[in-house]
Amino acid sequence: MSATFVEARPIDSDWLGWLKRELAPTRAREIRTGIIVAGAVLCVIISMALQVPQLATSAYMVFFISKESKLLTTITGVGGVIVLTIGIGATLLLYKFTYGHPELRIPGMAIALFLGMWLSRALVIGPLGFLLGFVVAVSQSVGEEVPSPELLVRGLLWLWVALAYAIAVTVALNLLFLPDTPQTAADRPKPKRSEPDGRRLLVADAFTNPAHVYFALKVTFAAMFCYIVYEAIDWSGIHTAFITCTFIALESTEATLYKGTLRIVGCVIGGALALFSIVFLMPHMETIASLVVLVACASAIAGWVATGSERISYAGLQIAFAFFYSVFQGYAPDTDLDNVRNRVVGILFGLVVTGFVFQYIWPERAAERHAAKN
Repeated sequence: MSATFVEARPIDSDWLGWLKRELAPTRAREIRTGIIVAGAVLCVIISMALQVPQLATSAYMVFFISKESKLLTTITGVGGVIVLTIGIGATLLLYKFTYGHPELRIPGMAIALFLGMWLSRALVIGPLGFLLGFVVAVSQSVGEEVPSPELLVRGLLWLWVALAYAIAVTVALNLLFLPDTPQTAADRPKPKRSEPDGRRLLVADAFTNPAHVYFALKVTFAAMFCYIVYEAIDWSGIHTAFITCTFIALESTEATLYKGTLRIVGCVIGGALALFSIVFLMPHMETIASLVVLVACASAIAGWVATGSERISYAGLQIAFAFFYSVFQGYAPDTDLDNVRNRVVGILFGLVVTGFVFQYIWPERAAERHAAKN
């Protein structure tokens, strides 16, 4: 994946031509975008009708789970639900010892995040390891904001419901409407060279390559630094800094910085869409039908970018992330502009911290990794 990101930038000055090629329409792209739009709209309707919390998270999961083939979407969805269940159970068990004890909870967050980041490099199916550590760490990060253990348990169980049903909706839509294409198998990203085959649980150098440990330590340091800073200044609204540090981290410094650039672009576009909607559209919305139209339009823009190549697809995820988390803060559209500001500031803060850490602490260059493998 690092090589893909490093090679993603156009080598000449024809940025406009490069962008047109990346956004060019294809039949598969139109179908995948339609599926994403339908999934996001269904999540908004279901969450509002049944009063399911975490509406923004449910809508975003449609983008996160949707893949280019039925098989990949199903594997990602089923694996995601299993890992999500394990993660929620682990964080509930951990809270038995850490709730009300920040001196235990903060080290527990760091350990969970470190293990998740290490597993993201050591496991053959790395994203599942990442998701496990991420769920536990993020769940632990909100412990001081919940006034009672009962509300905390209820919130975590509702989080499982919000994510699990969104994953089920996404998998079902893809199985029903995504056509079987022989090209998808050839278009899948090739496994890392450290992965000899798909029958192993761990990559061959899981316990011998110190780069895996260095990578996990860097991500953990960047994320925990952001967490401690925004908690120390009592500005939890920029908690997206913590999320940013974990989501943009890749194997090499160049890939991480390029992915950070995509996150900035996506954040700006998604934040602008949310700002425009909050100021000019939402004050005039009176029914869920008008909100559904707005969600469909924003999802279509984000979905079109997200279904492109790896050169731009991450920006599409960030457009959806910034839009949904800025617009939805409950069961109704939010008109508070502070949320848009906080999300953007948090993302930019996380980008700066991650870029600094990966640039100066154990910098890992893509060229060096390829030379070492060859």
